[in-house]
Amino acid sequence: MKNVEETKRLFNNSTLFYTISTDMDGKYSYINEHYAREFSYIDSNLVGKPYHITMHTDDINTCIEVSTKCFENPTKLFPATIRKHDGKGGYVYTQWEYKAMFDDKKKPAGIFCLGYNITKFVGEELQLQKANEKNEKNSNTIKNIIFQQSHLVRAPLSNIIGLTSILDKTLLDSNTSNICDMILESSNQLDQIIRSIVTDARS
Repeated sequence: MKNVEETKRLFNNSTLFYTISTDMDGKYSYINEHYAREFSYIDSNLVGKPYHITMHTDDINTCIEVSTKCFENPTKLFPATIRKHDGKGGYVYTQWEYKAMFDDKKKPAGIFCLGYNITKFVGEELQLQKANEKNEKNSNTIKNIIFQQSHLVRAPLSNIIGLTSILDKTLLDSNTSNICDMILESSNQLDQIIRSIVTDARS
């Protein structure tokens, strides 16, 4: 308990970290000034109140599971990510480390927690995830374009070029022959454009 009391004093005026402790009945036995300010809209004095009134109900089981691990492994710290009410109908994300507390007779006395707000980090992670999903979607689109241009478009175009080239122009009048030449030239130009598009898409 001595180390816990020293930690409480050290972080009591922190503007970044939350420090709290709960007793064996699951009620706040201590909160630092930063935690008190951040969640004062829930209650002006949280000490003596149930720990779960500040959090998302789905995260209560996480607290129970992590606290159980703490008492099973008294020398270790265990992490937990907890959503807290933001006072606006939403939640802030907080990251914590839990440690079991014992009294002078080595009996369980509660849980000490050190935490901080990670809402901005979580938001950036979600944005990054969306960006990666968008990039993956774009990548698949590009792959489809490459396939379509390489196989679905160029195949009939190659046939047009081939058929135009093998026409027996001796049987054609000069005007029709000239049209065939223009078809062949335009087909070759289109083929080069498609090749260029495929090359750029692959690079």
